[in-house]
Amino acid sequence: MFDDKYKFTCAEKFLKYVKYDTQSDEDAACFPSTAKQKILSADLAKELKGMGLKDAHMDANGYVMATLPSNTEKKVPVIAFIAHVDTSPAVSGENVKPIIHKNYRGGDIKLPNDPHQVIKASENPDLQNMIGYDIITTDGTTLLGADNKAGVAEIMDATNYFLAHPEVKHGEIKICFTPDEEVGRGTEKINLPALGANYGYTVDGSSKGEVESETFSADGVVIKFHGKNIHPGYAKGKMINAVRVAADFLESLPKDRLSPETTDKREGYVHCTNVNSNEELAILKFIIRDFETPKLKEYEDFLKELAEKTAKKYPGTRLEFEVTEQYRNMIEILDKNPQVVDYAIQAMKNLKIEPILSPIRGGTDGSRLSFMGLPTPNIFAGEHSFHSKLEWISIQDMEMAVRVIIEIAKIWEAKH
Repeated sequence: MFDDKYKFTCAEKFLKYVKYDTQSDEDAACFPSTAKQKILSADLAKELKGMGLKDAHMDANGYVMATLPSNTEKKVPVIAFIAHVDTSPAVSGENVKPIIHKNYRGGDIKLPNDPHQVIKASENPDLQNMIGYDIITTDGTTLLGADNKAGVAEIMDATNYFLAHPEVKHGEIKICFTPDEEVGRGTEKINLPALGANYGYTVDGSSKGEVESETFSADGVVIKFHGKNIHPGYAKGKMINAVRVAADFLESLPKDRLSPETTDKREGYVHCTNVNSNEELAILKFIIRDFETPKLKEYEDFLKELAEKTAKKYPGTRLEFEVTEQYRNMIEILDKNPQVVDYAIQAMKNLKIEPILSPIRGGTDGSRLSFMGLPTPNIFAGEHSFHSKLEWISIQDMEMAVRVIIEIAKIWEAKH
């Protein structure tokens, strides 16, 4: 039984963590991509050590690891709970000013410091389940950072509960906080032997009840059009303007399919995320996504064919086309380890939460971790509208996520 007198600490911790600016940088070559991520990570390691986890530390690459020792005589597989400290590069995470909207009564939520920022109930169906809840937002000028500092706070709170309730039996539990998840590098330098877990859970999902065991498979594509620059006053018949070539190529992409704004459910897409261009060189970055890995090659061949056709229209243009593997659909691994998902579903049911089983139209650190040998589904943290100034989360969902973490650990102990 859960101690109903327990005073949750996740909201308090979350409000503290979001004050740290931890944006990652997709263009950086170093690891982690920003040094400021390590400021929060170092403080988390100190906090864990202060709670009594003797081995808590941050390694040279910014990964925080700690062990909550087993308190059972059973031989239980070691499980890890994982969250990431970085926030999206898309919207500023500096000087975050969180606001608690207590006892939400329905309707839109206007963010006070930017009249253009309104969390619309019509665009956030989960808000209808939040009547009477306490909702945390920003003031409208930054993102909030619930993705994924909510998961960090919830794991920290669950750890606090275990330490305060030694009668709750569990096996050895590993805690891991990672950098650079938002730029697709969250597992790049993780030391899994040092972590020492058999199974993992990322706490980085949205709606209460989510258990996610399927992600997109993902590649990145970089297309370069090399032109020829010359003084524009003397350019007739000589200049090859790479800007115009790139614009022509982008215009040739389908308007009614294959883009994020025209696809949903199990449909994949190709998405141009960045264009950096002058007359001499145009660099276009794409992300390629689908739940079926072989389809990535189909999309990439399609893009390459369009690029080659475009380049031929501008004689003298040189084309480069580079594909980089990013991550693969983790269901390929989790289907071979069904218990790790089954126990999460059982935890939800034990807490009277309706499990939501849906594929992620994106990826998590669990995608790569699963293929690296650590089967890792994703469970909800309660975060909504992430990567935007309209990000929000309810305190009650955060507290329920803490209970789910505890329940998962209890089930692993009971089943072994």
